[in-house]
Amino acid sequence: MEYRYLGNSGLKVSELCLGTWTFGHDKSIRSIGYDTAKPIIDHAIDSGINFFDTADVYSNGESELILGKAISSFKRENLIISTKLRFLASYPKRDVILSGLSRKQVIERCDASLKRLGTDYIDVYMLHGFDRNTPLEETLRALNDLVRQGKVRYTGCSNFSAWQVIKGLWISDKQNLEKFITLELYYSLAAREIEFEMVPLCLDQGMGIMVWSPLGGGFFSGKYHKGQPRPKDSRREDVNNPIMQGLPIDEEKGFDIIDKLEKIAKNHNKTVAQTAINYILHKQAVSSVIIGVRKSEQLEDNLGSVGWTMTKEEIQELDEISMPAIIYPYWHQKLTENQ
Repeated sequence: MEYRYLGNSGLKVSELCLGTWTFGHDKSIRSIGYDTAKPIIDHAIDSGINFFDTADVYSNGESELILGKAISSFKRENLIISTKLRFLASYPKRDVILSGLSRKQVIERCDASLKRLGTDYIDVYMLHGFDRNTPLEETLRALNDLVRQGKVRYTGCSNFSAWQVIKGLWISDKQNLEKFITLELYYSLAAREIEFEMVPLCLDQGMGIMVWSPLGGGFFSGKYHKGQPRPKDSRREDVNNPIMQGLPIDEEKGFDIIDKLEKIAKNHNKTVAQTAINYILHKQAVSSVIIGVRKSEQLEDNLGSVGWTMTKEEIQELDEISMPAIIYPYWHQKLTENQ
């Protein structure tokens, strides 16, 4: 396991991050309980993973509870915890359902996350999405106060558009507030759109990318093959999982990518999933790739994505076969870049 700086901060995180969306009792995603999650977390730590990503919305906070309980026997200073706030989440003993990024919610939800995680600080506190109903300045000032109080070490955002990130960085710079150090984004061989704006933005502004769903909602897990029956036990085929159902995949192109992945994987005695994750780990600005599992065998397979390197030719082949259509103004810039 290698460790990378998260953006231009001094925080070093493992190149693989264990995501905990699958922890809890959320029937819509067939999540797992503590007894199953605990050995997975132990295995991850023993394998060199020091980075864990969760959110207060995952199983209405139960994911945080499970993670906090599972890591309580380890030295806190050796682990990096990232959690997020923004979307609907109900809290124990409270009838109010909260959503958004107002000052009130940022402060109260941070305190609630700290309690569930069983810790007195969060390493990376992230905005899970943009809130158009709350001034961004209000949110950033609340985050800044949390850092000053020692409850949060670093801040970041997820699923923002480029203009929203830049606006946040500008406000922070103008008012001397803590700046985002990381941006959590959907990125896979089936979804490389972030390379148009988000990757250049992060390179320019010194932000590290945390990647979610590097296997395209399980499409590159090795379970899907052209012309063969689709796996019934996969998240992508779960009709009760609107997020997985909503991940856009051009399956005709996707199966061509899988064919290429299988050939490259065979060259290195690796699996399709390991090769797909390894490809994302080679991309610019990526600090850590989040892996989500329900079984120890899945974690073991994902761990095989690190510690080896594809050839330049193999990376180029995957680049070419997965290249997204170039949108305006980028095709125009390409045409005129030498003028």
